[in-house]
Amino acid sequence: MNASEIFSVKDLCAVVTGGASGIGLGFTEALARSGARVTMLDIHGEQIDQEIQRLRETGCDVRGTVVDVTDHAALDRAVDTAAEHYGRLDVMFANAGIDPGPGFVAPGPERSRLAAGALENYTDARWNRVVDISLNGVFASVRAAVRHMRPRKAGRIIITTSLAAFKCEPLIGAAYMAAKAGATQFMRQAALELAADTITVNAIAPGFVVTNIGDGHAKDVNVQAAVAKAVPMHRVGYPADLQGLALFLCSPAASYITGQQIAVDGGFGLGFAD
Repeated sequence: MNASEIFSVKDLCAVVTGGASGIGLGFTEALARSGARVTMLDIHGEQIDQEIQRLRETGCDVRGTVVDVTDHAALDRAVDTAAEHYGRLDVMFANAGIDPGPGFVAPGPERSRLAAGALENYTDARWNRVVDISLNGVFASVRAAVRHMRPRKAGRIIITTSLAAFKCEPLIGAAYMAAKAGATQFMRQAALELAADTITVNAIAPGFVVTNIGDGHAKDVNVQAAVAKAVPMHRVGYPADLQGLALFLCSPAASYITGQQIAVDGGFGLGFAD
């Protein structure tokens, strides 16, 4: 098998949750531009329409549905419709997530304690909202996909976790750490169960990536400069930095890889280098 075949995703039928912006849009675009047929599921209908139009103008086969991943019945229907539309479901990117809000330390050089992020002030509503989207939504997305993949004994599932799954971060709300760590262990458990059905389950764990999450604070050049000082590669990440790995995990080249979480973080998780 030559390189063009072993790394090909052409004609694969994929669903990407949170697929109309940020990291999810990066996955959608990488797949569609490489010949896959992609359904983006997202809560923002205007963004879906905008990205569908842009990508179709370049010849991509994309479609989209407005879905909130906390509505599991609606999510099931959307995945079922995508599979029926394309005749099968080959790939699921369980990507949708939510900004966790502030942690117990305020950003800035003074690194002062932040009462709003302290555990004693952490509300049930805030905790449940993050877990409902970033963990329960992952579970529901994978479950919906497996219903189509297991009968065919084939499929690829990729979960977006985070560096926060294994690296504590005082600037980020505690619920995010719990949700991403939970998604990581769920990924391993699902991989173990589904391996005999030739369905691989892996995770991509981004570090600091510039997206619109959290009202776009990551696009602030001052925030980027501060983070870059802590990253051994001396720069922040972008959705494009995740695209190669995403394509690889969908391709025949990754057919014997399952249950793995791969960090894409410029070495951020390794510690300080300077």
